[in-house]
This record gives sequence, structure tokens and C-alpha cells, in this order.
Amino acid sequence: MGAGEPVGVRHVAIIMDGNGRWAKKRLLPRAMGHQRGVEAVRRVVRGARELGLEALTLYAFSTENWRRPEEEVSDLMGLMKRFILSDLDEFAQAGVRLRIIGDYSAFKPDVVELIDGAIARTASNTGTTLAVALNYGAQDEIARAATKAAAKGPITPETISAELDTADMPPLDLMIRTSGEVRLSNFLLWQCAYAELYFTDVLWPDFTLDHLREALQCFSGRERRYGGR
Repeated sequence: MGAGEPVGVRHVAIIMDGNGRWAKKRLLPRAMGHQRGVEAVRRVVRGARELGLEALTLYAFSTENWRRPEEEVSDLMGLMKRFILSDLDEFAQAGVRLRIIGDYSAFKPDVVELIDGAIARTASNTGTTLAVALNYGAQDEIARAATKAAAKGPITPETISAELDTADMPPLDLMIRTSGEVRLSNFLLWQCAYAELYFTDVLWPDFTLDHLREALQCFSGRERRYGGR
């Protein structure tokens, strides 16, 4: 499979797992694992553009991640700020549109301000949509969507889908999880109804464009029947 050939895939989501284990294996602090994880994000976003994906959704910070030590949460926020400041120019020039799913208003004001600015700057871009899940949990998303749908009329799968955080994005085709864990961890549960799932033992900081191509190649060999024969 060459560049620009995503074999029918429009929307890929990734649970970026394994930063801590990557650092532990090397006797390094967890913060170093997160830093290397950001480098993997850069590789994959660039790869998504090269492969012509319409949308890439990354699980960056869950509603459960607040339970982590305060120092680690602070490190993650710092990394997020540096990532926006250092990479926004490149992504904006490449036509990437930034979206956030989840409630990032819970972050500190300076982080919220940076995110708001990045969203506004890329809003008119028409290339790959990069959706970053921040303070996101799928059960919370479904509850919010159902509440909004109920306020407008009868609740159906269609009316709930229309209120999801990803409502204006293509349907999810492929969910990738790194580090050998085999679960969804409250990520895009509704959207995964008929998505293909791909699990790899590769730790997120080691994930490369070749690994993404491998996942897409696996996807291309699967038959998607959506409940039919």
C-alpha cells in the first residue's frame, strides 16, 4: 500500500497507550515516555495527511486521567501546550483542521485559551481533521447526546448520533490500540458499533507510519458486513 491509498478508510481513531511502560522499560521517568509519545503523535498526524485520511481521532486525556498523580497531570498539560505552540504552524499550513471532543473547559485558563486559538485558526481548513479527545469519556458523551436529543423530540439512534461530539465527522472505520491492551477504555463506544478493531503490542512512543500502514493493510483484508451476510 503506497502513500495516498488508505484502502477505503476515512476515519481512524487511536488509543495511544504505553507511554509509562516505555519509560519504565528504559528506567526513565514517566514524563519522558509522554514526551516520546508526543513525537509519535507528530509522526502519525503527518502520516494521516500522506495517506489521505479524512479524520484522525486521538485519545489524549480521559475523564479518568484526573485520578493520576497531580505532577503527571501537570506534565501532560505542559506537553499539550508545547505541542500546540510548536506544531500549530505546520498543521495549519498543511490544511489540518483541529477539533476537540470532550469538555476541555475543565483545564486551566491558559490551556483553554491556547486550544481555543488553535481551533479558530484551523477552522476553515479542509484537509485531515485531527480530533483530540480531552477530558473525554464515551459514557458521558452518550449521556450528553441523549439528553440533547430528548429535549428535541423522540430518542432514536439517529437523533443520538446527531448530538455526538463527532457528529460532523465521517463514521469511524478503524480503532487502533497500542501496547497490547485489548479493551476500549470508555473511548468512542457508540462510534465503535461497526468499526474494525486492531490491537498491537507496540508501545505508543515506538509507533511509526509503518505501523499505521500495517493496521490499514489489515483493515483492507477484512469483510465488513454490518450485521448482514
